[in-house]
Amino acid sequence: MTPSNPIPLSGILLALVALVAMFAMGVDPFLAIAVAVVWIGSLFLAVASPPDSPLMAQEQPFTQDNMRDLIEHSSTPLLVTDKDKVALANRAARNLLGSHVVNQDLRVAFRQPKAIKLLLKRKDGATVVKGLVRRRDIWRINRQGIGDGLAVVELINLTAESDISRAHTDFVANASHELRTPLASIIGYVETLRDEGEDLDPKTAAKFHETILKEARRLQSLVSDLMSLSRVEAEKHEEPSEPLDLAPLVERAARDAAGSERADNLRFELEAGHQVRGDAKQLEQLVRNLVDNALKYGASDAPVEVKLVKGAENRMHLIVTDHGEGIAAEHIPHLTRRFYRTDPGRSRASGGTGLGLAIVKHIVERHRGRLDIESEVGKGTSITVRIPLIDEEVEALS
Repeated sequence: MTPSNPIPLSGILLALVALVAMFAMGVDPFLAIAVAVVWIGSLFLAVASPPDSPLMAQEQPFTQDNMRDLIEHSSTPLLVTDKDKVALANRAARNLLGSHVVNQDLRVAFRQPKAIKLLLKRKDGATVVKGLVRRRDIWRINRQGIGDGLAVVELINLTAESDISRAHTDFVANASHELRTPLASIIGYVETLRDEGEDLDPKTAAKFHETILKEARRLQSLVSDLMSLSRVEAEKHEEPSEPLDLAPLVERAARDAAGSERADNLRFELEAGHQVRGDAKQLEQLVRNLVDNALKYGASDAPVEVKLVKGAENRMHLIVTDHGEGIAAEHIPHLTRRFYRTDPGRSRASGGTGLGLAIVKHIVERHRGRLDIESEVGKGTSITVRIPLIDEEVEALS
C-alpha cells in the first residue's frame, strides 16, 4: 500500500516534539518511542489510498442481451427499440402485437401516428393512442431511453378505466333522467292545483292528487334502489360470512314481495336444511326483486313458481319462474344493465325503476354465485341463482 499523498511535515515535527517532551518528563523511553511510532503510523494510514474495490467498478451498459431476460416475464407489455426498429419484445408484448413484431420497423409495428411520432423522435415521453389492437381499446405508450440508441417502450392498457368512466357518466345521465321524470310530473300537477285548484271539479282534483302520490312513490322507489345499488357495489369485495338456511328466508321474502293481494299467486317448492354463507338483508332483497318482477310481468291468471333445491357443484339453486309474455333473445344479455328496459312504458307504468336485476346481479356476485336467465316469447321467463353451499367437510377441519 502506498500513500496517494505525502505525510505532512508538520505531523512528523509534532511527533518529534512530543517525543522530546516525554523524555524531558521522565517517561519510559520505550513507551515514548512506541507512542511516536503509532502517531506517525496513523498519519501514514490516514493518507493512504484504499485498494480498488470490485463494487466500485463501472456498471455495464444496457445491451439487448442483458435486457432480454430482464423484461421477458413481466406481465406488462414491454419492448426494447434500437433506433427505428423493435429489437426485443417480451411475452406480453408478443401476445398483444404478435411475434412478428420483433425486428420490425416501428412504423410498421405500431401504425399509429402519435406513437410513431413519439418513438421516432427518440425523446423520452408518453402518449395515449386508441385502437392499437382493437377498435375501442386505449393504451398509454411510455418511452424511456437507456443509451446507445436503445429505449424501453411500455404499453399500459387504459381501456378498463375508460369503460368505467363512460359507465359512470352514462349512469349519472340515466339516473338524472329517471329522477327528473317523476319530479317534473309532481311539479306540474302541484302548480296546476295551486293555480286552478278552486276551479277544478273534485274528481279532477282527486285524480291529480292520486297522480302526485303515484309519482312520489315512484321517486321514493328509485332513490331507494339507487341507495341499495350503491351499498351492494361498495360491499362487493367483502365475502359474506353469516351461515344461513335459505328456505325460510326465501319464503319470507317472497311473501313480502307479493303482499296480501298477490300472495295466492305464489307456488313454493323449498328444500330446507342446507346452509350458505350470506348477507340476510341482501338475499332477502334479491328474492323480493325476482318475485316482484315475476308477478309484474307474468300472466295474471298463472302462478309464479319459487323453487329452492340443492343442485350440482355443491350449490343451492333458487329458481323463480313466471308464465308471462317472455323476453326476446336479443334483450336477455342486457337485462342486468342499469335502467335497461325491454318495454319502458310498461315498466314505468308498473312502477319499475330499471335497477332490480342490476341489484340482483351485484348481490349474486358478492355471494360468489351465478345468475342465469332463460326466456321464451309467449311462454315466460325463468331466472336461476346458484349460491355455493357451506362445505361441511372443510368446516369440520377448520
